[in-house]
Amino acid sequence: MRKSLFLCLLAGAACLACDHKQKLDERPVVDPGGTEHQGVPYTNPVIKANCPDPSIFDDRERTGYIYAYSTQNGANGSATVVYLPVYRSKDMVSWELVGNAFGGLSRPTWGQDVTRVWAPDINYIGGQYVLYYALGHLEHSELGTSGVAVSDSPTGPFRDLGIIVSLENTGVSNSIDPNYFEDDDGSKYLFWGSYGAASGIWVVDLTDDGLAIRPGSEPVKVAGNNMEGTMVHKHGGYYYLFASMGNSFAGGESTYRVVIGRSTSVKGPYTGPNGWSMINDTYSRQQADGSFTNTIMEGYDAYGAFVGTGHNSEILTDDNGEDWMCMHARWSGDNYAARPMILERVYWNAEWPYFKTGRPTISGTGPYFKASD
Repeated sequence: MRKSLFLCLLAGAACLACDHKQKLDERPVVDPGGTEHQGVPYTNPVIKANCPDPSIFDDRERTGYIYAYSTQNGANGSATVVYLPVYRSKDMVSWELVGNAFGGLSRPTWGQDVTRVWAPDINYIGGQYVLYYALGHLEHSELGTSGVAVSDSPTGPFRDLGIIVSLENTGVSNSIDPNYFEDDDGSKYLFWGSYGAASGIWVVDLTDDGLAIRPGSEPVKVAGNNMEGTMVHKHGGYYYLFASMGNSFAGGESTYRVVIGRSTSVKGPYTGPNGWSMINDTYSRQQADGSFTNTIMEGYDAYGAFVGTGHNSEILTDDNGEDWMCMHARWSGDNYAARPMILERVYWNAEWPYFKTGRPTISGTGPYFKASD
């Protein structure tokens, strides 16, 4: 019933008159002219192609664009594969695909044949673009590792430097989903980890260039074995840890959702709005009313347009001081087959971030950005 109602709403919305079958080539970036990009209407998903685990990056200061990177799109060796897709935008609403971060049909070669390039995290550190990424294994999750690569350009090609965290050098199984965090004093950290009894979410100190674990630093566990897709953001004296829980691979039945915790220390302990530790495996528990504890994004909207919403990006602040975030979701527009990227505004109350309804939005007014020179 929810799906039928939503489809009726779609039929009357001219802004959704688009080609849902389009896989890779998205709407071009359009400069509306004038002195600013303000109030651009958006309709989710803003990238309709398969765009899981997005990382977004504001590079307007150097190149004039905002970039989005995502998990591999397509099977290894297929004619349509993009091993690590890179998109760019002027307004976070219209995006264009500009290629594979590793160049052409290249990808890191140190992983086993069953691996795919997953969960990128893009940053600018010490005068170069630094890309963290995962080589994940669905059938052998203990072999999941994360690597690091560098480039002089946000579009690459990135030069792969190999493993940064793995079972062998950290003792953490399923060492995927890396997230770089730099504190106010310049200290650098890597958060990573995923599902599994010997995994969970961990943090370790990095060297000043962000390319290796700092010698002598020991990993610290900060969240439970049923979380992944970490992103850490500092706000008002607290470190906020966003993570995802649930199943992202069940089509229209996907239960993926975003949970939140915070700490006064970058290495925790992190606790939720109800005071529970994020180490607790029942941290996000469904309640009698159907909602989940310590959850910031329930994962589905009221009409069934989106389900399984999670693995959020970094927070990007626009030129009006408003915060925005991207994440992937299963979408009724393609029968929940892929995981396109949606855009959401992040609000703050006195202590915690939140989304306006706690559900994915169908449409809205996008960020405000001054025009680049």
